[in-house]
Amino acid sequence: MELAHIALEAVRRVEGVSYADARVVAHEAETLALKDADIEKHVRERSAGIGVRVLYRGAWGFGAQPGLIADGAAQAARDALASARAAASLGEGRVRLVEEEPQRGTWETPLAEDPFAVPLDRKLADLEAALAILRGPNATAEARMVWRRERKRLCTTEGTDVSQVITFGGAGIRIVLRDGDDVAVRTWPMDYDGGVRGAGYETIADLALAANAPRLRAEAAELLAAPPLPAGTRTLILDTPQLALQIHESCGHPTESDRALGEEISLAGGSFLTPDKLGRFRYGAPIVNLSADSLAGLGMGTFGWDDEGVPARKTPLVARGMFVGYLSSRETAARLGLGRSAGCLRAESWSRPAIIRMINVSLEPDPNGPATLDDLVADTADGVLMTQNRSWSIDDLRLNFQFGCEAAWEVKDGRRGRMFKKPMYTGSTPRFWAGCDAICGPGAFRMWGYTTCGKGDPIQLMAVGHGTAPARFRNVEVGSS
Repeated sequence: MELAHIALEAVRRVEGVSYADARVVAHEAETLALKDADIEKHVRERSAGIGVRVLYRGAWGFGAQPGLIADGAAQAARDALASARAAASLGEGRVRLVEEEPQRGTWETPLAEDPFAVPLDRKLADLEAALAILRGPNATAEARMVWRRERKRLCTTEGTDVSQVITFGGAGIRIVLRDGDDVAVRTWPMDYDGGVRGAGYETIADLALAANAPRLRAEAAELLAAPPLPAGTRTLILDTPQLALQIHESCGHPTESDRALGEEISLAGGSFLTPDKLGRFRYGAPIVNLSADSLAGLGMGTFGWDDEGVPARKTPLVARGMFVGYLSSRETAARLGLGRSAGCLRAESWSRPAIIRMINVSLEPDPNGPATLDDLVADTADGVLMTQNRSWSIDDLRLNFQFGCEAAWEVKDGRRGRMFKKPMYTGSTPRFWAGCDAICGPGAFRMWGYTTCGKGDPIQLMAVGHGTAPARFRNVEVGSS
């Protein structure tokens, strides 16, 4: 626990050093994948080390060393100082940081049951119970479970000294049903890692994998015989698993302040939400409120402090349809005149410098909206309901997009009707969100997550959260792919 202080002492008194921080981090991870009756993958990993940032004459430097030894901590600090001096010599010394009170304390993800203490046999049994229902002729049944834990201590030359233990994970199932060359896919609860959240093994019971397996199998069979979705302009209802990805791509990424400042263009693209639009641009309908919130329960972006010691907080991004905020760090907050950081600087591991990342970017529920998805359907005279992502594409400014879903249902006179295969919808971000005319209430709000949001060079994979209730959008171009 003294390694962070050892690192800081190596650079604290160097002339020209105005700030430094040291992160001592230990990771552990478990991934379990099953296919039909076979265990395809079971991996447990551990990693530990220290990463140090130094601000020297207005220029950043970063150094990292594996292991938890004193010599490594001091070396990481010296490496960070050397790279900062090199950057400053090239005239890159322009960094300023907004003020932030030094922090002290500890934080842990609330857990009812530690997932790393659960025996492998029990994990296998929980997945196998669902797979036994999904398996059958012409079907492939898959299941996946992931758990991640990060223990870290952050110390800074400003006096911050905080420790936290962040745990998250979950599971998901999928059936692939074939009839000749035709294929139907249904997943629960969503694609990628399944239903993941900041919590313990109690998540698995909440997902009710085996209870949802019969429905998935029936829907996959129905999809094989379903017609394609006719092309046209329709009213679109999105259930929460799909809307979470829509938020991720068309709100989360474009509100990253480094993208807006043009610093990610060559790596991951820019943003249509440029600084001149802050406070002046209508992002969506007045009912649309989006926020970045690292205080939210069960979020994959929930923590005590970010990786430069900014305490967890909630920051509006879109308020009553107007673009009002960014995902920011202390540096970009200073450059944009925001007054304070949104607390979004995070690193994948001890070996990577912290960069601006999504935390929990969520669509706020409407207190007066329909209570459930079924109520929203009942309130819709003519439209189409889509859920679970199948494919997506969006331009490098996060403006024009196309999403394909696993399944869609026709909505007529407030009732869910026939199913359509391989549905898709397309649009432009401000026009799409301007068409949002209904969002379900707080009781329908659900927090979803992704473990592998990619960004940076070398690329970093980060866990992010997205909370939402089902919502309805008018005049959306739909079809089948």
